[in-house]
Amino acid sequence: MNGTAPGADLRRFGIAVGHATDVAGGTGCTVVRGESAPMRGACVVFGRATGTRELALLEPGHLVDRVDAVLVSGGSAYGLAAADGVMRWMEEQGRGFPAGGNVVPIVPAAVLFDLQPLGRSDARPTPQMGYDACASATVADIQEGSVGAGTGLTVGKACGPGGCMKGGVGIAIAEEAGAAACAIAAVNAFGDVCGADGRIVAGARHDGVFLGTERWLAANGLGHAFGGAHNTTVAVVVVDGVLDKLALHGVARAAGAALHRRVRPAGSLVDGDVIFALAPLSGAVADPVRAEMLAVAALEQAIERAVRAAAGRDGVPGLAD
Repeated sequence: MNGTAPGADLRRFGIAVGHATDVAGGTGCTVVRGESAPMRGACVVFGRATGTRELALLEPGHLVDRVDAVLVSGGSAYGLAAADGVMRWMEEQGRGFPAGGNVVPIVPAAVLFDLQPLGRSDARPTPQMGYDACASATVADIQEGSVGAGTGLTVGKACGPGGCMKGGVGIAIAEEAGAAACAIAAVNAFGDVCGADGRIVAGARHDGVFLGTERWLAANGLGHAFGGAHNTTVAVVVVDGVLDKLALHGVARAAGAALHRRVRPAGSLVDGDVIFALAPLSGAVADPVRAEMLAVAALEQAIERAVRAAAGRDGVPGLAD
């Protein structure tokens, strides 16, 4: 099932979000792009099984000081090809890094492994899907759940396909004292997703009962677990004020607190977790510490919303249901 993020109007952040979905193939991609202008970008890699593109240019000190779009794609490494379609759309709009009378769109990307158990191993997002996601991006009424990059995602894989549950895409906004941050999260975690109270809301189950992946791994190790390097949570956090690249890198790093609170374990040997951070290039300057705290709050909510929206009800049924 799909849901729509209530009140998630992203105009104040200067971004638009679009999805392309292959329901039959169990895969898709999601694009977060500047609504009408580039953004400043940063990124931190938390996992140790990543598939990415163009991350080096997001480091502080790199020449390129802009991001035109961020792609989050299913299809494992094959899904990186969808970025070609995002670049094509951007080039047609004349948007990109100026280069000798032409433009080179800047499109960092990270991928998710969704080739099993829901997806077809021969289905993966194409350049046309990347183009379509970029072209259809909107600032409001954005779908959540099993859509776009969230189409074929699962969580809680320690017990194998029969014990995992549906993952998806979630969107949330956190606001305090006139400042705000937004988070878009695609949750395909090996571990369990927890609510604000620390209780598991979606994860590995055995005989219909939550296994408690962290505790189970501590007792048994990874050797007995299903999943391999088939898991990733990719998030994009966006603040509504100007930050330089170093401060924005701090926002991405700080947002890792949300990942570790809500996904247990996170950043593991078999997860490719990546957090991107975006900010406008012009306008009012953000307080960097406030931006970090709001990014954490928004990402915590987005992670939980991803599994709840994918299930369509608070009980978050698993695949076997």
